Amino acid sequence: MSNTQTAIVALPAIATSFYFLFFSDPHTKYSYHSLFISTALSDNVSIAHHLHTLTRRPHVAGSEANAEAAAYEIYDDDPYADVASQVLPKFHAYAKSGSVMGPAVYVNYGRVEDYATLREMGVNVSGSVVLARYGGIFRGDIVNNAYAAGAIGALIYTDRKDYGSGGVGGSDDKWFPDEKWMPPSGVQVGTVYDGSGDPTTPGWASSEGCERLSYEEVEKAAVLPLIPSLPISAADGETIIRSIDGKQANDDWQGDKDAPLYRVGPGPGVVNLTYTGENVIATIQNVIGMITGTEAPDRFVILGNHRDAWTFGAVDPNSGTAALLEIAERFQKLQKRGWKPRQTVVLCNWDAEEYGLIGSTEWTEENREILASRVVAYLNVDCAASGAGFHASATPQLDELLKQATQQVQDPENSSQTIYDSWVGSSNFPVLGEWEVEGPITELSCSILAADILFGGGYPIYHSMYDDFIWMEKFGDPMFQRHVAAASVSGLLALRLADDKFLPFNYLSYAYELQKSAKELEDEVSDMGINLAPLFKSIKELSEAATKIENQKKAIKEARDWVSIWKRDHFKVRELNDRLMMAERAFTDRDGLFGRPWYKHLIYTPSKHNDYGPKSFPGIDDAIEDAKNLSTAESWHTVQHEVWRVSRAVRHASLVLNGVLT
Repeated sequence: MSNTQTAIVALPAIATSFYFLFFSDPHTKYSYHSLFISTALSDNVSIAHHLHTLTRRPHVAGSEANAEAAAYEIYDDDPYADVASQVLPKFHAYAKSGSVMGPAVYVNYGRVEDYATLREMGVNVSGSVVLARYGGIFRGDIVNNAYAAGAIGALIYTDRKDYGSGGVGGSDDKWFPDEKWMPPSGVQVGTVYDGSGDPTTPGWASSEGCERLSYEEVEKAAVLPLIPSLPISAADGETIIRSIDGKQANDDWQGDKDAPLYRVGPGPGVVNLTYTGENVIATIQNVIGMITGTEAPDRFVILGNHRDAWTFGAVDPNSGTAALLEIAERFQKLQKRGWKPRQTVVLCNWDAEEYGLIGSTEWTEENREILASRVVAYLNVDCAASGAGFHASATPQLDELLKQATQQVQDPENSSQTIYDSWVGSSNFPVLGEWEVEGPITELSCSILAADILFGGGYPIYHSMYDDFIWMEKFGDPMFQRHVAAASVSGLLALRLADDKFLPFNYLSYAYELQKSAKELEDEVSDMGINLAPLFKSIKELSEAATKIENQKKAIKEARDWVSIWKRDHFKVRELNDRLMMAERAFTDRDGLFGRPWYKHLIYTPSKHNDYGPKSFPGIDDAIEDAKNLSTAESWHTVQHEVWRVSRAVRHASLVLNGVLT
């Protein structure tokens, strides 16, 4: 719960005349794109310096150190030994305060299916304190699932099998600083809040003197956990495991080869859990930089990353912050060489993300109407580098642009090939048209096109005090070339989005993904009397509209040379780009998902039981789950209603692409 204070930092931008709009050579801008990714502008030494400075002290949201990070760089170096005491006591943000005592029950990853397994084993979780291990689902969902099963408290630990070297190779008895693994004493912290933004200002911006819900009203809204929880270390988790008897857990529930035998309980070990949290209103700081566009200054290409960290934050989030600073520096160098973006570029450094996307959500709520009508796309980079291997996710219209950008940037692991070359040969690469389009869960939630990139993926010291510059320098990115590559890809995406005359969006990819998801849905409900004909019909209409607008782009490009296009058909191109930009908004519904109204997008949204796991057609998926549990005609009627809602949204997107009234 926080106030939002936004600092506006304007990057140098050079005004231009209307003459430039009509008569500039469009091919000139692409020479700047090549220069942007060249070694003449990239600097791994500079990016390492940025990260070192940003991670000198723990800088949780609302703290003095995080305010100092916002004003980088202004303070002297502090040895880690002197600042370790500034790491907050281990806790879950927004956990419920209280004291509970009950028998311990081991619940594996705390997923819905894990509780189903326990029921099949005859294990009653009611009145117990559950012990779950990190790694399967979002920690907030672990706590919520425990409450739904009747538990009175939850402890979550980092099992050596998932976060130590056990089960994944390496020396069995070594961990950071000798190896990359989480030490037995390490604790992963984080939020258990399942929503986005300040929970006391749902739907409106949090600012000084604004309307706020009371804490009692927030609790009634059921967006915060209803039982106490705490994160604990592998060592403490193993101690509790040894106190649990009862039936033996399944093989896939067991620990590494050196772990004790895991049993499920209940008890005989008893857990006495007491947590007392503090609810405060704190001031946070977003940092915003802008380079004003010369031809379409009212169109925004946004790059974002959050700055606040639970501790030192070398990977999450400040590898992304360092990459964002590198991008800003390269943009400034391009400006000095004459580059002027066609559309406005906005660079955003968010605060209080770790508590629940607060900085970005409050900024979005404050600027909602402007953003909804002007944002072209949002590019997010939080964990830019934690190891080898490129990963990307995006809304489907951007799949071809991602491919093109990675074909231009050198692979940080092998200078003889591009990132695309290495990506194609890896298990991380989706076949074209099968991108991991459901992610990312971006900072900006107003239904815009979005992409997220990173090198490495999950890493063992996540959200712990060991996520520091030393770990990064030894294991995450020793030469800082992955940081440089992440900045190159993300910055190049931004340049294309800001400078291309036609927005590089292809809705045929979207139609393909929807068709694939609809087929999977058809297999799931084939014998349940659900009519999917409206959905397939709307997807067919989307494919036709996408083909039509691609043909319109082609016709304009081939009709005459670029000077004539921009002299005679500037507003035609602008109108076509508006359709490409606004079609994504049509996939939303103002009422949002049932029970989760803050999620408005009907196509891609986090799973109901795992905030880390995106789902296609989430409203339909939620309704099917409820119908299977209730087995009533009314519940299956709700499934059909959700099918109609999605069908209408897809049809609305087609109408936007077509650009004509019915």
